[in-house]
Amino acid sequence: MDIIRTLLDLLLLTGATWVLWLLIGLSVISVALIVERALFFAQLKLDLSAVVGGLRKDLAQGQLEAARQRLQSCRAPEARITLEGLQAYDGGPDAVAEAMTAAKAAERVRLERRLAFLGTLGNNAPFIGLFGTVIGIIKAFHDLSMEMHSGARVVMAGISEALVATAMGLFVAIPAVVAYNYFQRQIRARLASSDALAHLLLSDLRGRRDAGGPYRTKP
Repeated sequence: MDIIRTLLDLLLLTGATWVLWLLIGLSVISVALIVERALFFAQLKLDLSAVVGGLRKDLAQGQLEAARQRLQSCRAPEARITLEGLQAYDGGPDAVAEAMTAAKAAERVRLERRLAFLGTLGNNAPFIGLFGTVIGIIKAFHDLSMEMHSGARVVMAGISEALVATAMGLFVAIPAVVAYNYFQRQIRARLASSDALAHLLLSDLRGRRDAGGPYRTKP
């Protein structure tokens, strides 16, 4: 009971102020992560149609090394995944499929880095704000019990101040949720594009196999 009483006294002393500062700090971190991830994805631009056209041309001519060089300087996940498939090209369709699946998993981890924080913050910031509101209301009624002559003025002032915590929680959560959903859509689109390149590579290999030709191409 002493611990609970001490904790209650501390909450009544500080009110919801510390919750507001916590939400402000989380908001700053959230904005920094959103900017960092936006810049990161902006650097991964890829002209998919040009890559598909170039890769199809190189494979048709048996120029595997030219296809590799085309992709080596690109940081886009589609290019990195396809390059792994090209490295395993001589092993046949199964080797290419396994190599690209492993590369896709690694790229997903790279693309989703730090996004878990945004998702967690978006889901829980309103609850943090609500917690601050509850503390503020408790403090308002405690102040009323200490100053009965002040009446409703004390309660209303305390409650209005406490509700700021709920509003702050929503203010922090909404941008985090919007950014999280946007980046997740970006990731799904990029990985879908890598699947298109994987199918192109595998169809070329299977065509060579069905034609009875070797997998190995001209350097």
